Amino acid sequence: MARYTGPKSKIARKLGEPIFGEDKVLARKNYAPGQHGANKRRKLSEYGTQLREKQKAKYTYGVLERQFRNLFKKASSHKGVTGEVLLQLLESRLDNVVFRLGIAPTRAAARQLVLHRHITVDGQVVNIASYQVEPGQVVAVREKSKSLEVIQDCLAGFNHSKYPWIEWDESIKGGKMVNLPQREDIPENIKEQLIVELYSKQ
Repeated sequence: MARYTGPKSKIARKLGEPIFGEDKVLARKNYAPGQHGANKRRKLSEYGTQLREKQKAKYTYGVLERQFRNLFKKASSHKGVTGEVLLQLLESRLDNVVFRLGIAPTRAAARQLVLHRHITVDGQVVNIASYQVEPGQVVAVREKSKSLEVIQDCLAGFNHSKYPWIEWDESIKGGKMVNLPQREDIPENIKEQLIVELYSKQ
């Protein structure tokens, strides 16, 4: 599956946020990369600001341009506020749900677990990271993968009541998506309305 494999700290510094998780380089060099990065950041145009929000969302959720555009089209056709529906679709991706359940430390790690067939949905192995999980479905670790050290280490001490839209079940090492997340349940610092404004111009 296609995904971004370039320099993550460089992108995080460019956007000014740890979008790939905790970043020691960003903490040490909280300014744009490049020879003149430490100088005052240029004031972005309206288009530049909107584009940056889209880039931030794409990199945060590990989605490439075509996938993101398709998700936006899908969000536009749904009832509700387009920006919020877009975030709900991104949050409902299987790799993101695995990450939110605490089974993996990052979305990239969650994607690897999915691709390597360690994750089930309603008891069936699903190895498609972009699979859209629906409310009522149960995402869990495959039985023979429960002893994996990387999964056990990640689950140790994780706060499973962190996200009210998913319900953890320790006995199956998995959780049920109770409902789609509300905007206040999504901690990412993304201004989704700017993304809607960007696509409305195209």
